[in-house]
Amino acid sequence: MNNVSLLSLFDSFPATRLFSWYDRHARSLPWRAISPEMAPAYHVFLSELMLQQTGVTTVIPYFNQFIARWPDIYALAGADDDAVLAAWAGLGYYARARNMLKAAREIVSSHKGKFPEKPDDLQKLPGIGPYTAGAIAAIAFARPAIVLDGNIERILVRYAGIDKEVQAVKPALKEIYKHICPEKRRPDFPQALMDVGAGVCQPRRADCGRCPLQKGCRSAQLDDPTRLPIRPQKKTKPVRQGAVYIIRNQRDEVLLGKRPNKGLLGGMLTFPSHGWDGSACPDWLADEASGLNWRKEQAEIRHVFTHFTAVITVFEGKIEPGVNLPDGYSWQACAPETLPSLMAKCYQAVQK
Repeated sequence: MNNVSLLSLFDSFPATRLFSWYDRHARSLPWRAISPEMAPAYHVFLSELMLQQTGVTTVIPYFNQFIARWPDIYALAGADDDAVLAAWAGLGYYARARNMLKAAREIVSSHKGKFPEKPDDLQKLPGIGPYTAGAIAAIAFARPAIVLDGNIERILVRYAGIDKEVQAVKPALKEIYKHICPEKRRPDFPQALMDVGAGVCQPRRADCGRCPLQKGCRSAQLDDPTRLPIRPQKKTKPVRQGAVYIIRNQRDEVLLGKRPNKGLLGGMLTFPSHGWDGSACPDWLADEASGLNWRKEQAEIRHVFTHFTAVITVFEGKIEPGVNLPDGYSWQACAPETLPSLMAKCYQAVQK
């Protein structure tokens, strides 16, 4: 089926019914406004970066914390990097936080604190790709921008009954979105579709009887609407073995360092470790290990990254007074909420 034929399937797309449904059932989210109100661009920017690879329920308390602590783009641009990374801990994908800071500083320094309104200009900012740029442009500035997240893609594929994987039809989905996006209520349109996808037309559950788009939807006529879109075959993730060492001193402080800014858990606090990130056991740890009374946790920690699964053996030990600390490490009181999820899991394991 060519693009022209696909577009014709959406000539009667029920945007009016969609908005009527949205006015009754829209999720109440702290970054959201409903027409005629407009969400601040800063709120959309923060929430969209946080929502990349992270669910709404998880993001809400983080978003509220950030807004309370850094209420506008100027406050965020002037924030301490370590404070922002600590506040981000647990959201994962820490490059997002570093890019968020870079983008905030560029908006303040190069744009006088005002967000660009066009998608092409927004994409010039660090960490902002086509989707995030489209979301900010559409939701904060009512621009006719393309906004295609997983929920919206799934809805469009099902509505047209496209028997293919999403990746194979992405260019066509962009044309479809432009075709159906109304001139009125542009900020509400993608958010209404997202809410239908999140609550009605879900990946493995389709409640067609409650869907405002049922009339005209080809998948609604199938015995199993959830078989579309065709799901790609999942690749088995490789497993990396590793070790994490919780080392305490006589004051019950723990040895913590800071990971390099680039790479896995970039810029985050870390216990001494090796293996899971491709690193070898450092000489200082191998040398000191023989002089420590180690306790090995019986249960291994499993932590899933985007491209691999880490299987971690956790060791706990104490260092005697007078031992020289390795470069980049210091004794600190441990606050698990400031640790990335992998390190927090390891710490919690020895606390038990």
